[in-house]
Amino acid sequence: MSDEAVKEEDRQLVERAQAGDISAFEALVDAHRDKVYGLALRMTRSEADAAEISQDTFLSAYQHLREFRGDAAFSSWVHRIAANNALMRLRHRKVVQAAEGELQGPEFTERGSLTEYPARDWSRDAEGRILDAELGHAIQQAADHLPEGYREVFLLKDVDGLSYEQIAEVTGDSIPAIKSRLHRARLALRDAIDRFYNQGDASG
Repeated sequence: MSDEAVKEEDRQLVERAQAGDISAFEALVDAHRDKVYGLALRMTRSEADAAEISQDTFLSAYQHLREFRGDAAFSSWVHRIAANNALMRLRHRKVVQAAEGELQGPEFTERGSLTEYPARDWSRDAEGRILDAELGHAIQQAADHLPEGYREVFLLKDVDGLSYEQIAEVTGDSIPAIKSRLHRARLALRDAIDRFYNQGDASG
């Protein structure tokens, strides 16, 4: 079946589902479930997460089906929902991992000595965290001022760690365009980092 035929079939199923035909929506789920699951799996690298994301995606699509106007293909719409759900899952995972890392302090033997010496100088932790927080704030401010397309690519690649292929699936843009925007975003952020350290040198 050609792409146009698939889109037309989807359009008819959407119209029926919007009119209350549950079987039509089930047909849409059957048609797109595998691709949605595949996208979620590639983004999260977790079968359990991908399964939950797939369920959440089609639940959200059903709840907002009457808002779907057909400006884009149903497949693109449902893929965008899945990508957003996957990104939220990835961000939550990073927050949890960061919190767990903060909770893991040094371990001691029964005699009270360290089981292994820390790889970093703990005495510099407080000073380093203040500097990291200030630098992070400077980078965040610079990111907030990036044009939306540049900021989106920067967050997807450098914050969420997605591949160019995954970002292309989420945004619908070409990989060369994504690389170009990411390069410009990184240049802007590098300028912000340079200004941060130059200010530190000037005040020191």
